[in-house]
Amino acid sequence: SPIRTDSLSRFKSKREQNEILKQVESGQIDILIGTHRLLSKDVKFNRLGLLAIDEEHRFGVEHKEKRKALNATAHTLTLTATPIPRTLNMALAGIKDISLIKSPPTNRQAIRTTVAAYSDEIVRSAIQAEIDRGGQIYVLHNRVETISKEAQKLREFFPKTTVRIAHGQMPENEVEDVMLDFYRGNTQILVCTTLIESGIDVPNAGTIIIHRADQLGLAQLYQIRGRVGRSHRKSYAYLLVSDTATLTDDARKRLDVLQRFVDLGSGFHVASHDLEIRGGGNFVGPEQSGHISAVGLDLFIEMLGEAVAELKGAKKALIDPHFEPELKTPVICDIPVTFIESADHRLALYRRLNFCKTESQLDDAYQNLRDRHGELPQELQNFFALLRIKLLAKTIGIESVSVKQEGITLTALEHSRIDGTRALHLAQGPKDVRDSRVKLLNSRQIFITTPFKNLSETRLILDEILNKLVILDI
Repeated sequence: SPIRTDSLSRFKSKREQNEILKQVESGQIDILIGTHRLLSKDVKFNRLGLLAIDEEHRFGVEHKEKRKALNATAHTLTLTATPIPRTLNMALAGIKDISLIKSPPTNRQAIRTTVAAYSDEIVRSAIQAEIDRGGQIYVLHNRVETISKEAQKLREFFPKTTVRIAHGQMPENEVEDVMLDFYRGNTQILVCTTLIESGIDVPNAGTIIIHRADQLGLAQLYQIRGRVGRSHRKSYAYLLVSDTATLTDDARKRLDVLQRFVDLGSGFHVASHDLEIRGGGNFVGPEQSGHISAVGLDLFIEMLGEAVAELKGAKKALIDPHFEPELKTPVICDIPVTFIESADHRLALYRRLNFCKTESQLDDAYQNLRDRHGELPQELQNFFALLRIKLLAKTIGIESVSVKQEGITLTALEHSRIDGTRALHLAQGPKDVRDSRVKLLNSRQIFITTPFKNLSETRLILDEILNKLVILDI
């Protein structure tokens, strides 16, 4: 039999809605497409198998709880350019599966984004430039009380241009008429509220001006900015604030993220920063965000993943994976300014390298840097060698590694993988098993006598000796 499809929203008459609800409950409708109206109490499915939610970020906690009540066993597919912190948190922790679509539509271009203090001159010049090339403009003014005054000011600036208003308190038919007029190109300037956040696709709209951008959320700003740039033409977004000097720290971070991530498909990166700024919230509580600044996003996600794995029955590690060994060397280990001038790029590289978990990841990072920048300076080669020593120390449970000209001092954790009996034999056993370089200072400290040449050589020596001391099966 053919697939039967229908839609449900507040735009349907009461009689039409009742008829659709009866058919859904009896199983006569296979696919029901609708708005938030689908979450109402009177909607009862005969046998719900799949729930697909577009623009997931527009659904709050209460909506999600109602969604669960529809059918606890139904599969759920959510789609969004900017998942809310809690949803992204669950995905990164492995509680939900996540899939990324990074390929932008053909011929799309990134949106050039500007953050500035409001001035009539900026507004006038931005609008005039768009009008001169035959495009249309959104002016987002999120105050219904003063939106008419803003529209009137723009009519005075541009007397020969059609300016119309759209906001959520207008009658539905009037809003529809205004939006269709703008879509058809009969209106050049649309003064609106966040009503346009999603579902609006006007290819000829090339500029958006957002008043008081600091009062909007990061994901919300990203969605609103996406109302332009929906064709092959270059588009522009102006995020205007009352005074850049008085912005709060969080507002400044949000605006900075939007300025940095302008490439197509940046929604995941924007959402990641939103999670870092606001926190992940509670998985089962009403909060969709919450501060995690005490541990940082990466560590928080790692700890969360381990907790989930433990609940699934994974064996708990003997050595705390979050401990950081103390490393001391007689040489400089860093990324020289002469190699990478940008402080932001150096900081990003430090962060990326420090989160390498395996030797192969470090090898890949090393090769990528060589391919992009040429031969690495000695200081950076030292840094890579130090990171390899750090990986070795973390794996075995070495609390500190002190490298000096005359030798290496190792201090083991109380619960390390070093076998005390093997250490004793290596330091004081028969000649055929003894290594004259190894001395036991106490129950947790080992000194390896070896003249310092370079960190790469030091790492090879450590690898050789520690392999003789480690308990393999733990």
